[in-house]
Amino acid sequence: MPPISTKTDKPRNAKVAVKRIMTYFSQCRGMLVCAVLLAVAGNVLALIGPSLSGKAIDVIAMGQGNVDFYKVLYYAGLMLIFYLVSAAMSYGLSVIMIKVARSMSCRMRQEVFDKLMRLPVSYFDKNQAGDIISRVSYDIDVINSSVATDVVQIISSLVTIIFSLVMMFVISSKLIVVVFVTLPLAIIYTRYTGRKTRPLFYRRSLSYGRLNGYTEEMFSGYKTIRAYANEEGVIDRFNDINGQAADAYYDADYMATLMGPGVNFINNLSLALVAVVGSILYLYNEITVGNISSFILYSRKFSGPINEIANTFNEILSALAASERVFRLLDEPEEEEDKEGAVAPENIEGDVEFRNVHFGYTPDKMVLTNVDLHAKPGQVIAIVGPTGAGKTTTISLLMRFYEINRGSIYLDGTEIHDIMRQSLRRAFTMVLQDTWIFNGTIRDNIAYAKEDATEEEIIEAAKAARLHKYIMTLPEGYDTVINGDGGNISKGQKQLITIARAMLDDSSLLILDEATSNVDTRTEKEIQKAMLTLMKGKTCFVIAHRLSTIENADLILVVDHGNIVEKGTHRELLDKKGTYYGMYSSQYR
Repeated sequence: MPPISTKTDKPRNAKVAVKRIMTYFSQCRGMLVCAVLLAVAGNVLALIGPSLSGKAIDVIAMGQGNVDFYKVLYYAGLMLIFYLVSAAMSYGLSVIMIKVARSMSCRMRQEVFDKLMRLPVSYFDKNQAGDIISRVSYDIDVINSSVATDVVQIISSLVTIIFSLVMMFVISSKLIVVVFVTLPLAIIYTRYTGRKTRPLFYRRSLSYGRLNGYTEEMFSGYKTIRAYANEEGVIDRFNDINGQAADAYYDADYMATLMGPGVNFINNLSLALVAVVGSILYLYNEITVGNISSFILYSRKFSGPINEIANTFNEILSALAASERVFRLLDEPEEEEDKEGAVAPENIEGDVEFRNVHFGYTPDKMVLTNVDLHAKPGQVIAIVGPTGAGKTTTISLLMRFYEINRGSIYLDGTEIHDIMRQSLRRAFTMVLQDTWIFNGTIRDNIAYAKEDATEEEIIEAAKAARLHKYIMTLPEGYDTVINGDGGNISKGQKQLITIARAMLDDSSLLILDEATSNVDTRTEKEIQKAMLTLMKGKTCFVIAHRLSTIENADLILVVDHGNIVEKGTHRELLDKKGTYYGMYSSQYR
């Protein structure tokens, strides 16, 4: 197996992530235009209120007995109408952005899943399943939440800031100088805090990925944990990982929470200065009380969004960190495209040849060196050897799960790089030691290899795999639902289902990787009889540790340290009294 990846990627330029996110908005251009129009109109209507309020105050300030209550009620009524219409537009804006977020997250999740289906096997060997799941679910949910709420907040805030700035300039060009004194302080403070916070949020996303990966692994191996009574060790390890995740969460949020109060302090300082300078200007009759009131309200409207943006900045940074993890997955190199002119042979006989094959998961460490073998159509080739000798790796190269470093592999005289991957893999039927069962009925699991399989074919396959009698003892028979992890059936029964599945697949080559390792000896002998039917007319590669199961193989290859050290029939290898003889003898002492 390849080494597990241990590198920790650092966050990239935020502009790159923002540009990538914007590409997802392009498909919702119409809704976004409506959202912007609603945001502008709604906020403009709401921002007219302070101006009307100032006019009402000026009417009241005309002097005792001179108040025009009809004008006061008129301005108050207009304010009420504008605020109600603005609230309705804000509601419409929120609904539109929720739809945009739903569309965007659905598309992003689909692209990620499609990408995973195109990634090479090596990616899944090097990355934890829990971390991959975390990117598909948690990280995209964070982005979805940010788009649905934070984007609305930013659009509304920008409109409010611009309109408030214009209105303040119209009311008093002198008072606005006070605002410009404190505004740079808020911008500098926000940029400084943001640079400190963003790497912390990226670290938080990574820590949650590790936490999900560890949790998924422990639940998958729960029975093994209980069997070895290692609950305390698992709990201690979880506490360590959970503590790291909690610390990462605390560090990110602690730094992010400093932004809101800091910006709020600067805004309050600006408000105090406006009040002081405005009072002085009033004494010199350069501004009215109503205009001071309106200016202060617009100043608050101006500073409020800045404070709100600062308070939601941590969510924005969290979404950027999550998006980077998603985009890193989307940027992972896929399996190489099929060679131009690659063929898809229809009638494959099953002639397989390895010529001087060299392979290593890393360039500095070869797993297989100078491997030569020739499997003629219909032959049974057994591959044996100690754990880690390279048996399963040989099969992975044949299926092009990994690409060889040097040498060539041929199928029916055609180099496998000249054959389309899909066609090459469909030529094989595989029964692996690690069984795969999905959540569904027993019938669906058996018929996975052949979607149009009839009921009779499914039953015949189950009978051939010695599984039919067991199925008929179940209350629902073939309609019995199996859990996704196969937890409600035994490991041996799961393997029998995968064998029955293989019985339905009409292919020219068969790979059996410890296919009967999870069944008892008696059942194994019964399955071997069924295997003879399955193997008939097919080129078969059998990886086995129980040497008694391969005594009738046409050719046995003994692999050790990446080299084929012996080859021959069972009797020939025993007569040599070499490595195979030692392995065989050790199983019968």
